[in-house]
Amino acid sequence: MNNSELKEFILKASRATYASGDSSMRIKQPDGSTTINYSSGDYVYHDNYFGGEPYGGREVVFYKNNPIWMMVYYGFVLPGMNNGEVYGFLTKALSNSTVEMPYRGPEKYEEGEWIYENNFSGDVEKFSGTEKICKSGMCIYEASYIGGAVDKK
Repeated sequence: MNNSELKEFILKASRATYASGDSSMRIKQPDGSTTINYSSGDYVYHDNYFGGEPYGGREVVFYKNNPIWMMVYYGFVLPGMNNGEVYGFLTKALSNSTVEMPYRGPEKYEEGEWIYENNFSGDVEKFSGTEKICKSGMCIYEASYIGGAVDKK
């Protein structure tokens, strides 16, 4: 397992799961959370989140059944905004992430009056960031995330 391979898998898993917009893969859990799973070769991706509004969750990547990477996240849409529109645009932004920064969306994504910005630091081993969505110059969504390699010793 190497970092380039891990980043490729995270990008592939992200695009194939939440960012795909395919709600059929979302499994509602007895505790009220939602789980999305994806696997390819020796890698397994597990995303589990609570929400609604606001929302929070975690993603874990397993390699040969061992946890190797994770990210936790928390976000919200401002009251009075159309959540469906905001999360629809977020899905588009997340589907445009890059292999260099596969954890959430790209540094910037624009579509008409919508702008997604992702300010982050670090690399796949240890990173953190904040993403925002603005519409017509007004910021209406924000989320924070942090993560990196786990269980290396």
